[in-house]
Amino acid sequence: MKASAARIWRRHKEAYLLLALPLAIILFFRVFTVLGAVWISTVRYGPVSAPFVGAANYLSVFKDKLFWRSMLNTLYYAMGVVPTGIVISLVLAQLVFALGRRAQVFYKAAFYLPSVVSGVVLSLVWLWLFDPVYGLLNWLFAQLGLQPLLWLRSPRTAMPSLIFMAVMTGQGASVVLLTAAMGSIPETLYESARVDGATGWHQFWHITVPLLRPTVLYLLIMGTISSFQVFHPVYVMTSGGPYHATETAVFQLYTYAYHLVDFGRASAIGVILALILAAVSAVQYLSISRDEVEY
Repeated sequence: MKASAARIWRRHKEAYLLLALPLAIILFFRVFTVLGAVWISTVRYGPVSAPFVGAANYLSVFKDKLFWRSMLNTLYYAMGVVPTGIVISLVLAQLVFALGRRAQVFYKAAFYLPSVVSGVVLSLVWLWLFDPVYGLLNWLFAQLGLQPLLWLRSPRTAMPSLIFMAVMTGQGASVVLLTAAMGSIPETLYESARVDGATGWHQFWHITVPLLRPTVLYLLIMGTISSFQVFHPVYVMTSGGPYHATETAVFQLYTYAYHLVDFGRASAIGVILALILAAVSAVQYLSISRDEVEY
């Protein structure tokens, strides 16, 4: 016999009351703001009135060549950061996992440390490292007899420089997650492989990597979302330059909203970006999670 709604309320009212405030915060700051952005993208938003314009903001965005340039820059950044970051994280996690417990704790903390630093502060540090005159990287190049680079001041090297910074400082959480996942793989699988004559490389490629698929899938999806939303390094280090070489979709959204005061087009870019991320995440999930992982 099913319990009535009143009985369920009496039994779980404390839990419902405790969940009421977090749910209200989620509804107000997440759901309502998303719905508000969708509404703003269909109007000509102003301080006095907001006349409905339908898809005009979207058509205006699609006709803007800078929008397509920013999307290509965003894709370039994501393609450079996400796969490279996952590969480096796998290698680092394997090296750290082979160490003793105390050494693991030390190295995981060291790799994770940049993740707790503010993105603005981290960008300012790397801005000094990339300085063409006083920067540490060009000083190292000079010691090696190499020509200095205009890291952030040349259209050819600006975006690769941002990718390099993201790859070098953004793998701490990935290493921690991967080493934790490695610890859950049964040792008996490796023992059986060693009995069959498998080398360390074969064990890593045929046992570790396949059984890390759920964790890699999570890192792939979250890394893609994070890369498509990159803003702090662009804002602090390049302002989208030089010559729009580092102008990403989110930075263009910011430019429309707070420089041009065109919230309709800015919201349209946000909705388009959200739809693209949803589609890309769905494709990644379906393509990688088709085979179940068992161990």
